[in-house]
Amino acid sequence: MKLAKRLILTTTALTAVTAGTLLSATVGQAAVPQPVRHGVDVPAELKVPDGNRLTGVFSAAGVQTYTCADGAWKLLEPAATLWARNDHSRRAIALHSRGPVWVSTVDGSAVNAAAVANSPKADTIPELLLKSTATRGTGVFADVSYIQRLNTRGGVAPAAACTGTDQVSVPYSATYAFYKPAK
Repeated sequence: MKLAKRLILTTTALTAVTAGTLLSATVGQAAVPQPVRHGVDVPAELKVPDGNRLTGVFSAAGVQTYTCADGAWKLLEPAATLWARNDHSRRAIALHSRGPVWVSTVDGSAVNAAAVANSPKADTIPELLLKSTATRGTGVFADVSYIQRLNTRGGVAPAAACTGTDQVSVPYSATYAFYKPAK
């Protein structure tokens, strides 16, 4: 019964959003970002290809670490902890680091990915669509095909020039959505 109720609510919400999008397009307004079930608006350029289904949405907080290269800041690596979006205790369920890679602290599964599209935002790191390049294990990240980095805040490299081998870590937060091939 819970599944039927969820399907009805999801269908109703999608119908309302679709109607609103069509209405705004017919009156000449800009296109509305693609709505997704996890409550975060997704820019059209970060849409996951058809044939994939949402399997997990996690909040994240950490740092973007930059290193000095020829007088300019260059991204060295991210380092973040992910937790279930509704978990106010922020119990770590995954770690995100250089690669980029996400590793489950619960079951050891992992996914590596590479950015295939980005959507710049003012005063924060861009939102991204990443495509999986490899997965490991049989847990939460097994068979992940795409990842979206959404709702970004902070993490921008300093504007000032740098010297030598300086490094700086800038706090950021984001929402990560993981997709797997639909069966």
